[in-house]
Amino acid sequence: MNVVIVESPSKAKTINKYLGKDYTVLASFGHVRDLPAKDGSVKPDEDFAMDWVVDRDSNKRLTEIAKAVKDSDSLYLATDPDREGEAISWHVLEVLAKKRALKDVNVKRVVFNEITKSAILKAMAAPRELDQEMVNAYLARRALDYLVGFTLSPVLWRKLPGARSAGRVQSVALRLVCERESEIEIFKPREYWSVTAATNAGGGKSFDSRLFALNGKKLGKYDLENEGAATSAAETVKNTPLIVQAVERKPARRHPQPPFTTSTLQQEAARKLGFPANRTMRVAQSLYEGKTLGGEVTGLITYMRTDGVTIAQEAMNATRNTIGSRYGDKFLPEKPRFYKTKAKNAQEAHEAIRPTDPSRHPSEVAHALDADELKLYELIWRRTIASQMESAQMERTTVTIFNADKSAELRANGTVVTFEGFLSVYQEGRDDEGDDDERRLPPLKEGDELALAKVEPKQHFTEPPPRFTEASLVKKLEELGIGRPSTYASILTVLRERNYVHMERNRFIPEDKGRLVTAFLEKFFDRYVQYDFTANLEEQLDDISAGDLEWKKVIGDFWADFKPKTEEIIGVRNAVVIDALDEFLAPMLFSDDPEEEAKLRKCPSCDDGRLGLKTSRYGAFVGCSNYPECNYTRQFGGGDDADKEANEPTVFGDDPETGEPVALKNGRFGLYLQIGEAKKGEKPKRATIPKDMDPAGLDLEKALALLALPREIGAHPETGKMITAAIGRYGPYVAHDGVYAKLPSSDDVFTVGLNHAVSLVADAAAKKGGGSKTVLKELGEHPDDGEAIKVLDGRYGPYVNHKRTNATIPKDIEPESVTLEQALEWLAAKAAKKKPARKTAAKKKAAPKKTAAKKTTKKAS
Repeated sequence: MNVVIVESPSKAKTINKYLGKDYTVLASFGHVRDLPAKDGSVKPDEDFAMDWVVDRDSNKRLTEIAKAVKDSDSLYLATDPDREGEAISWHVLEVLAKKRALKDVNVKRVVFNEITKSAILKAMAAPRELDQEMVNAYLARRALDYLVGFTLSPVLWRKLPGARSAGRVQSVALRLVCERESEIEIFKPREYWSVTAATNAGGGKSFDSRLFALNGKKLGKYDLENEGAATSAAETVKNTPLIVQAVERKPARRHPQPPFTTSTLQQEAARKLGFPANRTMRVAQSLYEGKTLGGEVTGLITYMRTDGVTIAQEAMNATRNTIGSRYGDKFLPEKPRFYKTKAKNAQEAHEAIRPTDPSRHPSEVAHALDADELKLYELIWRRTIASQMESAQMERTTVTIFNADKSAELRANGTVVTFEGFLSVYQEGRDDEGDDDERRLPPLKEGDELALAKVEPKQHFTEPPPRFTEASLVKKLEELGIGRPSTYASILTVLRERNYVHMERNRFIPEDKGRLVTAFLEKFFDRYVQYDFTANLEEQLDDISAGDLEWKKVIGDFWADFKPKTEEIIGVRNAVVIDALDEFLAPMLFSDDPEEEAKLRKCPSCDDGRLGLKTSRYGAFVGCSNYPECNYTRQFGGGDDADKEANEPTVFGDDPETGEPVALKNGRFGLYLQIGEAKKGEKPKRATIPKDMDPAGLDLEKALALLALPREIGAHPETGKMITAAIGRYGPYVAHDGVYAKLPSSDDVFTVGLNHAVSLVADAAAKKGGGSKTVLKELGEHPDDGEAIKVLDGRYGPYVNHKRTNATIPKDIEPESVTLEQALEWLAAKAAKKKPARKTAAKKKAAPKKTAAKKTTKKAS
C-alpha cells in the first residue's frame, strides 16, 4: 500500500481516482503546523529555534495520516510545487517522525504542475527528495516576518496609540501608497493650451489635426501657456488654404504578451474583470483543483503561483494546433514563440499559468463553471492562445499640413490595423485605456487642399500621478522586486484589514493611521522600509532556496541590527517621538513653505496657541498647544486652503430652546453637529453625521432632528414599553425592551411608523430567540464525521455551519458561490480559535471545605 499526501480533500479525491486501489490519497488541509501568535515562538538566542504547534483539527488528521503511513510501503508527498507546498511536506514529515510512523517507509516528494491524469502519473514515475534549500527559504521568511511583527508592533503600540501591527513587506507596500498620496497633495497643476483644427478632405471626409509648429518652431507642451497665446495661434491657422505637405506611412507590428504569471494574471483580472487579487487567486485555485468533465474531475489550469513564462513543449504543440484549426494557418507563426521571465530569480513553479488542455475552448467547459470561474478561465485561455499567434500588422500614418503662408504647421496621426493577428483573440488591458492615434485617416496625398471647418483652442491642466489600483500596485511591487507571486494577494488584503488603506473607485487611499505609521517607520526605521533593502532581502531568500546562502546567517545578520534599533526607539520618550513626527509631517499637515507653515500653525480659536500633531487612543489629529484651555482640533491631513475651509464651522441657525447656534464642525473623527460652545464643567450637545447622509443636504430642521435622537416612535401595543429610533455605532435601528432591529437608511429613523417598527422588532426578536435560519446553500458532508455543512442566513449576515461551529463568510464573497473546500477551511480556523472550557467545578467544591477549616481553627484558638 502507498500513501499520497496532498493539500485539499477535493484534490485527494481526484488523484485517488487516477492512481487506483494501490494508493491511499489523504489531505493535510493546508498547513498542519504554525508558529503560535505570541512572542517567543522564534528564539534568536537559541540559534533561531522555532516552536511549532499543531491545532486540534490538524492533530486529528495527522493521527489518521500516521496510522495509514505505518501500514504502508511508501509515502509520496504531493503538495503544491512551490515554497509553501515544500514547507507543508516538511511539516508533515516532521510530525510523522515524532509519531514514529516512518520506520521502513520509503519517503519521496512528487510535484505536478496540473491535475490531469497524465501529469499525475508522470510525476509519480519521477519522484525526488524533499528540497531542503526551499524549506530553508521558507523558514527564513517565516522567522523574519515573525521577528519583525512581534518586535516592531509593540513599539508601534507604545509610541502611536491606535496603530496596529506592522509587517515586513506590507509596510513597504503601504509606503508606496502613502508616498503616492503625498505626491498628489503637493502637486500644483500647470495650465497649458493646444489648438486643434477640424478639416475636410475630398469627398467630405473630416479629420482632426493638431498645431505642431509656429513660424518654423516646434511647439513645446507649455509654449501656449494661456488663452491669449492659444487664440492668437488659432488665428494664424485660419490663413487658408491648408495644403497637405507630406504623407508618411510606416508599417508597424505589435507582438503578443507572454502567458500569465501570478502577478500579470492578478493585474489583468483587476483591469478586465474587476477582481481583487484575493478573489482572482481563490477562483484560480478552484480551476486548478478541477471540475467534473465527462464524469471525471479534471484540473483546468496549471498551478497559479508562478513567476515563470514558459510552457511545456506538449502544451506548446497543442496551442499551435488549436490556432491552426480554429483560426487558420495565417494566424500561426512559422516557429513557436519562446519567452523569458523578467523576474530576477524565478524560483516558484516554473511554467506559466495556462489551460491544461489548450484545445478546450471556454464554451466547452461553461456548463461546469460558475460565472467567475468562466470569466477567469476564458481570460487565461485567450492569453495563452494569443501568446503563440502571429503579430498584429498595422500602418502608422503621419500627415503634415501647412497653412497658406506656412506660418502654421499641423500634424495628423492615425493607425490602421492591416492584419489583426493575436488581437483577434486578446488585447492586453491598460490602466489608461484609449489611444488617440488609433484611428483611420482618409486617403490623402501631397498637394491636396483641405477645407477648414473649425479651429478650436483647448485648455488643459497637468494632472497628478494616479492613485494605485490593485493592478498597478502589484506591478510596482514586482518591478521593485518586493514580495513574490504567492504573497501579493495577502499583502493587499492585510493593508485593508488593518484599516491602513481603503478603496475608492478601485484605487488605494491611505487612512490617517496608515500615513502616521508610514511616517513613523520612515523617521525611526528608515532602513527597513527602503525599497532596495527589502528587495535585497527578497533576493537573499531566493539565494537560500537556490542553496547559495545559509538561512540562519541571513536572519542572524538582520537581527543583529534590527533588535538594537527597536530597543533604542523604545527608550525614546513618546513626546519626543510626536515632536519628531510633527516636524517630519509638517509639509503634509501644513505647508512646505516655512512662512506659510508658520501662518497655518496659528490656532484659529485662541490668540497664542500653536497647532501641532497630537495622538489619542483613537489615532492622530491636529490640536492646539493650549489644550485644555483651548479644545480646537481638526482631522489629521493636509493643511491647504481646501482643508482650512473644511474646518470652518457652518452655522445653520439658532436652537429654538437654548438660543445657541447650531453648527456643522469638522473634528478629529470627522463631521459632527454641535449646539453652542463648551462651557466650564459642561459639554455641548453633539451628534455625528451618519455615513449615508450627505452633509451638503443638511439644514437647521434636519440638524435639530439629529441632535434630538433617540426619537420616540410610540408605545408597543402588547408591552406598553416605548419603541425608539436612533443611529448607533453599526447604523440606524429601532429598539424595544433590549431588542434591536436594523433600518435600511438613516433617513428612516425620522420617518418609520409604529406599525412598521413593531413588525421589525418582532422579526428581530424571532432571530434572537433562535428562530428558524434560512438555508442559502447545502454544501455537502464534513469529511470527518459526515455531518451536513450549510450556508445559513443569520442575524449578522451569512455564515457556514457544521454542528455547533459557525464561521462568518468574508464580505467580498457571495454566499451562493461558497464551496465545500472554503467552508472547511473557515470552520477549521474557527474551531482552532475556540478555547477548551475551564475545569472549575472541582475548585468550587473544594473551596468551602478549606474556608470552613480555617474558621474552625480560629475559633479553637
